Amino acid sequence: MSAEQHRRFAPAVLGFAVITVSDSRGPEDDVGGRTIREMAMASGHRIEDSTLVRDEVAAIRAAVRGMLARPGVDVVVATGGTGFSPRDLTLEAVAPLFDRPLEGFGELFRMLSYQQVGAAAMLSRAAAGLIGDRAVFLLPGSPKAVTLAMEALILPEAGHLLSQARRATT
Repeated sequence: MSAEQHRRFAPAVLGFAVITVSDSRGPEDDVGGRTIREMAMASGHRIEDSTLVRDEVAAIRAAVRGMLARPGVDVVVATGGTGFSPRDLTLEAVAPLFDRPLEGFGELFRMLSYQQVGAAAMLSRAAAGLIGDRAVFLLPGSPKAVTLAMEALILPEAGHLLSQARRATT
C-alpha cells in the first residue's frame, strides 16, 4: 500500500496530551502549549490533558508517564527543553523511555526549520518516538517552531504513524 492508502485507514481523531517544560513560563504565558492545544483541536482532535513542568528530569519523566497512563491519550507533545542550555533536559528525560525512536522526525524538523532560521536549526534537539503504541514528540519552546512541527509533521502524520504502530502482526 502507498502512504496515501495507509492514511485512509488511520484514525481521524486522536487524543492529545500537552506538556510544557519550562522554569520560567506559567499557564498565562504558555504560548507554545496553547498553540499545540489550539492546532490539535482545530484539526478535530481531542485534548485529554495539559500540564506545565519544571526543567527537571524526574518531573518531565513523571509528566510523560502520567499522560501515557490516561486511556484516551494517543499522542503526547512536549514543548521546551530541547536546546543546549544546561537546563534543557527534555531529551535526556524522555529518550530513554522510547521503545522505538522516530529518527526521521528530528531530521525533517531541522530541515524545515533551516528554511526559516538558517544554520541555527542545528541547535534544536527536537525528537520523537513511540512508547508502547503511542507517539511522543519533543519540540522546542518557540511558538514558531511549535507551529512548524504541528502543521508540517505532527498533524498530517500522527494518525498514520499510530495506525502503523498498532497494526496486528500475522
